[in-house]
Amino acid sequence: MENLKPSAANSSVLTPLGFLERASIAYSDCSSIIHNTTTYTWSQTHRRCLQLASSIAALLGIKERHVVSVVAFNIPAMYELHFAVPMSGAILNTINTRLDARTISVLLRHSQSRLVFVDQQCRSLVLQSISLFPPNSQPPILVLITDDDDDALMPAPSSSSTVEFTTTYESMVEGGDPRFEWVRPKSEWDPMVLNYTSGTTSSPKGVVHCHRGIFIKTVDSLIDWAVPKQPVYLWTLPMFHANGWCFTWGMAAVGGTNICLRKFDASTVYGLIDRHGITHMCCAPAVLNMLSNSPHNKKEQPLKNPVHILTAGAPPPASVLLRAESLGFVVSHGYGLTETAGLVVSCGWRKEWNSFPAKERARLKARQGVRTIGLAQLDVVDRNTKESVKRDGCSVGEIVVKGGSVMLGYLKDAEATSLCIGNEGWLYTGDVGVMHVDGYLEIKDRRKDVIISGGENVCSAEVESVIYSNPDVEEVAVVARPDELWGETPCAFVSLKKGLDINPCEKDIIEFCRQRLPHFMAPRTVVFKDELPKTSTGKIQKFLLREIAKSLP
Repeated sequence: MENLKPSAANSSVLTPLGFLERASIAYSDCSSIIHNTTTYTWSQTHRRCLQLASSIAALLGIKERHVVSVVAFNIPAMYELHFAVPMSGAILNTINTRLDARTISVLLRHSQSRLVFVDQQCRSLVLQSISLFPPNSQPPILVLITDDDDDALMPAPSSSSTVEFTTTYESMVEGGDPRFEWVRPKSEWDPMVLNYTSGTTSSPKGVVHCHRGIFIKTVDSLIDWAVPKQPVYLWTLPMFHANGWCFTWGMAAVGGTNICLRKFDASTVYGLIDRHGITHMCCAPAVLNMLSNSPHNKKEQPLKNPVHILTAGAPPPASVLLRAESLGFVVSHGYGLTETAGLVVSCGWRKEWNSFPAKERARLKARQGVRTIGLAQLDVVDRNTKESVKRDGCSVGEIVVKGGSVMLGYLKDAEATSLCIGNEGWLYTGDVGVMHVDGYLEIKDRRKDVIISGGENVCSAEVESVIYSNPDVEEVAVVARPDELWGETPCAFVSLKKGLDINPCEKDIIEFCRQRLPHFMAPRTVVFKDELPKTSTGKIQKFLLREIAKSLP
């Protein structure tokens, strides 16, 4: 046995790019992408990606391991670039469309991006970011994307800038070679994508993933969510966010139909569900909350057919899950990071739980659960001793994971990489959680979001969950407010539902919490806002709220 070695014939490199090639055969005439009046089949998508990859490599001279960036919404081009860029040998970098020009400029320079594909609706943003480059630096090549939402032609150069678009996206597709031999990675450990962390903190870092990791995460996600062949998938989750949790490549693996959506709007989503028979979608808990509270649901009529929703991020309050499921959404909840390329923990549902009362089912589903099959190990540990905490549902520690989809590291930041990934291979997530007796993980908070009030730890997510149960509340986020006596006290930022007969006041919210929580956990301050600041993935930007809390009189 010890003399057996893999031959060249059976040692092919793992990469998700091969999923598209297979889809072009197995699902050749099936719809791959639908966006307004645009529709493609899988054979057309395969051909377009090959043509685009050949143009990137030949016409624009992009070499292997060069970084190619994309600033675009969920449009067909964004989906195609997830295959075309790495098929050219380059590394794909998708950029958050809601970042400001200064931040985008920093990211483009940090990544040394050679080429940027720019959505027509992001044109001025990217031009402004390029104008912030140092005078003697070489700006990247710019390619303009228009689609059937746009009636704009090739833009003329701005009088205040010498930056020009080299060509258009469709010109590159049309001018490419459909017989292009795409560049297969020499090693499955070769870098494939570069993702900057989503912006819930003020210092995003460049996360590098390899072909092997993305392959594992893609297959893992399909299995864990039990995605069937040929689903109809609605892109409510931005593709730039951890590459759509790898469902960009996953939809090719199962021959799904990608319904593209530029921007989230609850009424539009319900319209697309009816029109296309949506079966699956992903979103952050805040987006789930918006769907549940949409005016579309005033009659609270359930959907004609169930729609499977995968949600992750901050722990979704049980009350939000309960409302969503009453409308016909089948909600699955998980946990992951940009550093793991997608969800690596999910609430493994047990059949016997189906007989439990609705509130108990929702409470159980709010737990993040157990590791997915693609994750090797999951634990909650004491950060100082590295020892596992007790499995009692109370002992708090840091969540650590180990597995095939953990990032290679942070780009150009060996120090941050070593702080995040220990010598023993564990990824220290910075998230705080507990392990229940049954082995199920539950997130309690981000480590930086734990409020220490008078020496007591207050988990902001626990306070938020209570406030969410108030029927008048639309959204809530709880952060620390500095306090001379207590060190920190909980400060709740609340947006109320529209059309209430009487709006609750600060005292009402505080009293509501004190009836349901220990008094030290109840917020001392409540700030009402029309809308809470969010990233484009739907995550509430707590670092902005912390700054507001610090400045309160």
